[in-house]
Amino acid sequence: MAADIFVVRHSESGAPYLIAQHVAPHVHVVNAGDGRHAHPTQALLDMFTIRHYKKDFSNLTVAIVGDVLHSRVARSDIHALTTLGCAEVRVVGPKTLVPADMAQMGVRVFNNLEEGIQGCDVVIMLRLQNERMSGALLPSSQEYFESFGLTPEKLQLAKPDAIVMHPGPINRGVEIDSAVVDGQQSVILPQVTFGIAVRMAVMSIVAGNVA
Repeated sequence: MAADIFVVRHSESGAPYLIAQHVAPHVHVVNAGDGRHAHPTQALLDMFTIRHYKKDFSNLTVAIVGDVLHSRVARSDIHALTTLGCAEVRVVGPKTLVPADMAQMGVRVFNNLEEGIQGCDVVIMLRLQNERMSGALLPSSQEYFESFGLTPEKLQLAKPDAIVMHPGPINRGVEIDSAVVDGQQSVILPQVTFGIAVRMAVMSIVAGNVA
């Protein structure tokens, strides 16, 4: 097909890298999310969103909450936040949904939502990825919401000017309450809008390097 750019989203981790090894040198491969591994453009737009609202990363405490085990976004966000010098990155979720080696990525792990978001500047909520789960990792979505769902009351534990983010799609009433999604501290809609500009920038940079 003589394509110059491949934008690859794949259920298998490493698929974009495999493709990159088998294309001509001038062909660019953009990872649009591979398995549980990485989602680089989502991390870029998340960092842009945080920069827009919080300016400096060096004093920020950021909590990533939810199904970290199956999340490619969480891994890319952690790499980006630590690279940009974020003061503290926290991972919050039930033990069944947090990888055992998570602390090795330079994050603090919490298995209690209230403790995990206490005093945070940024709260990034993740959806339950039921399609990637094998076995009963959770009792029920309702019980999950009671323990780890972000409600206006729980959000009060974060800083008063904390922002709430979500890579989408959102499961209202599962990982996040509608009142938070539509509330004053939510920046989810601007986050989506920034994603268009960030991905346009990626495509522009890559297209500029096409031979």
